[in-house]
Amino acid sequence: MTDNNALNNQFAEDLRRGLNQKPKRLYSKYFYDEIGDKLFQDIMNMEEYYLTKSEFEIISTQKKEILNEIYQDVEPFQLIEFGAGDGLKTKVLLKYFEQLNVDFEYVPIDISEHVLSQLIADLTKELPNLKVNHQVDTYIGALEKLSKDRRKVILFMGSNVGNFSYNEAIVFLTKISEKLNKGDRLIMGVDLKKHPEKVLAAYNDKNGITRAFNLNLLNRINKEFNSNFDLTKFDHYPTYDPISGETKSYLISQTAQTVFIKDLNMMVELETGEPIFMEISKKYSLKDLEQLAKETGFKINKNLLDCKHYFVDTIWEKNYEGNLE
Repeated sequence: MTDNNALNNQFAEDLRRGLNQKPKRLYSKYFYDEIGDKLFQDIMNMEEYYLTKSEFEIISTQKKEILNEIYQDVEPFQLIEFGAGDGLKTKVLLKYFEQLNVDFEYVPIDISEHVLSQLIADLTKELPNLKVNHQVDTYIGALEKLSKDRRKVILFMGSNVGNFSYNEAIVFLTKISEKLNKGDRLIMGVDLKKHPEKVLAAYNDKNGITRAFNLNLLNRINKEFNSNFDLTKFDHYPTYDPISGETKSYLISQTAQTVFIKDLNMMVELETGEPIFMEISKKYSLKDLEQLAKETGFKINKNLLDCKHYFVDTIWEKNYEGNLE
């Protein structure tokens, strides 16, 4: 378990670095305080947000195929979930595996202690016999602490890989593959490229929930670092590029303003119309994923799609020994 001070120190470092960049940026991994967690639950229930519904359909209707891909040799494994969240989709798999007496340990990893504590409480009630080893940590940090001798299946759902640019995804997935043994698996949820209007609506909902979710990061900085961001002076603005597949979200300063972050002894000057880059949500084609797997030391064993082909849970296998050169 990582000390919260270490995570807070990283938050402070990321604030200094991000708000001194041109253009300024904040980091989406810090969206998830208690309020952010609740707002994201609301986002997943939105009419426009097709991602969760699409992936839930895949997990619910194709769980047998998932198990067949990761448990062919009936060897015990650790099911390691990056960004466990509320476990809505994962519980479908956990219950199915338990019904079939699959020999595994569940290792949920999340940077949000609040989310993990709620998940553990739910699992204790719903699956009292489940073996759980939760980690409040970054994904790579937690992986480094886990036994190298145990067979591993990584769950990385919710299209969280989309929060990286393509080059960042290569770096991240290569780090994961280097912590795995040959034959270990990665099950990754990925949002697929589709009509731009469909994509953009998911990040610019009519009820303003996504706007509130982005603005809440400023609220969190105010609370945790004694700053004075005025949320009424910012607006949420998303864009989507159908060629790159990148949705980008910004907060736009609606006036010239100066913000003081007291605990960092830091002044932030913003001009009228100046953007703060908040998040990337990249979409992929199936051909993009083939290339990504090849570049990071994996091979694709199976692609599982929803009925509308909006989303894929792609099952990868590490296919080499050691590290990539």
